[in-house]
Amino acid sequence: MGFQDRGYYRRDEGFAPEWSAVMTIIVANVALWVANLLAASEFPITSFLALKGDMFSRPWECWQLITYGFAHDPRSPWHLVFNMVAMWFFGREVEYVIGRGRFLRFYFSAVVIAGLAWLLSLQLGNSQQAYLIGASGGVMAVMAVFIWFYPRQTVLIWGILPVPAWALGILYFVSDVQGAAGGGGNVAHVAHLGGAAFGLLYAWQGHNMSSLTEQFGETFSRWTASRRGMKIYRGDDDRLDTEDEGSRQAEVDRILEKISRSGEASLTSQERDTLTRESRRIKQRRQ
Repeated sequence: MGFQDRGYYRRDEGFAPEWSAVMTIIVANVALWVANLLAASEFPITSFLALKGDMFSRPWECWQLITYGFAHDPRSPWHLVFNMVAMWFFGREVEYVIGRGRFLRFYFSAVVIAGLAWLLSLQLGNSQQAYLIGASGGVMAVMAVFIWFYPRQTVLIWGILPVPAWALGILYFVSDVQGAAGGGGNVAHVAHLGGAAFGLLYAWQGHNMSSLTEQFGETFSRWTASRRGMKIYRGDDDRLDTEDEGSRQAEVDRILEKISRSGEASLTSQERDTLTRESRRIKQRRQ
């Protein structure tokens, strides 16, 4: 029995369940594979959609960072089948938890991140004569989120061997690390690792894309600020204290606005520390 068959997993979706994001992604992938099969002699759709290894030299083709995730090996259906089966089993539960809109934004972001990780690995290896196709990077991100939510859930490897979800995650991780270290062959192990890492980070941030984006922005801002020269203030120390007070109040206002917009769960650890420090300062002044 797989996790989909367990009583606590079943949900009453009615006679005509709502069309899901997972189903949309699967149908789009299957339709493009069939279209390529029918039109390959006149127009190779898969080759057009593939992410080329030298894309950085042609940035106007950045759309390939999305389209490659909907193209699969035209010579065999198994590349498509394995990815879509995994999407069906793991993606539905993740979509149920985070919602259809968030799932779509997360999935497309994962496909882009996985593609960028693969491109960067080519740059480091001084090899750009390659191309990438397949939804594996996005699927690995979805699987990583599922494992984060349900680490002890039993899944079946090849439909036979029951293992907890966390063990399956470790098995894939070790396999991809070994594959990446060994050159990868025809499998984009780096894209798998990039997608899985993004999925774990997304789940860790409470499946909030805006929080994740803001954290990256704040980290980058702190880094750029640390690169600037130190400023020396002379004379009026009261003016400096007033400026510091104003900047702290502005930061508190920004954090409070974020709470009203996205909820307290969207806060980073640094933002929570900032609120704690300011609360202590206010209490000390009133004493």
